[in-house]
Amino acid sequence: MPHPTPLRRAPVQRRSAERLTRILDACADLLDEVGYDALTTRAVAERAGVPIGSVYRFFGNKRAMADALAQRNLDRYTERLKKAKKTGTGGWRAAMDAVLDEYLAMKRTAPGFSLVDFGNQIPVGARYAEPNHRVADRLTDLLSGYLRRPPDDDLRRTFLIAVETADTLVQLAFRVDAQGDERIIEEMRRMLRSYLERVLD
Repeated sequence: MPHPTPLRRAPVQRRSAERLTRILDACADLLDEVGYDALTTRAVAERAGVPIGSVYRFFGNKRAMADALAQRNLDRYTERLKKAKKTGTGGWRAAMDAVLDEYLAMKRTAPGFSLVDFGNQIPVGARYAEPNHRVADRLTDLLSGYLRRPPDDDLRRTFLIAVETADTLVQLAFRVDAQGDERIIEEMRRMLRSYLERVLD
């Protein structure tokens, strides 16, 4: 089932799209600075340099804005994986490392990502569109051809289990160390490799 857009109105003209980008950039920066609870649509409008009405033109509230940021994060993550896939070799193990490495890079550098990532940390969106299901679906669609496997329910379940496991352990790694505890991350890689070897080999 496709993820419903959190936008009230999709931008049509380039100027409108640029304004939406500024709003989401401002939202991401403010999430890092003040957190979700203290985030306001007015503060986002001021940071983005747009009238408050422009924010409400796209979003009904800050929750919808955070969900749009999460969706943009997932789109950007997918694009990064596509680029890595074009240049990568080494089978599914290399693909798994790329999936983790790109996520960790965004976790460490992308504004607002530590709170929102793909929507996990803040309860946004509909129940049927839970973020880890969205991520697992993207990975299934992106990697099924690479793995020479049909994008069926078995493969989706495999990736969902891997994504849920990685999500829990990455959160632990970043609670232990602000940049991600490397020992926990390495243990996570071993666990995922062991699980995926049994399923994908």
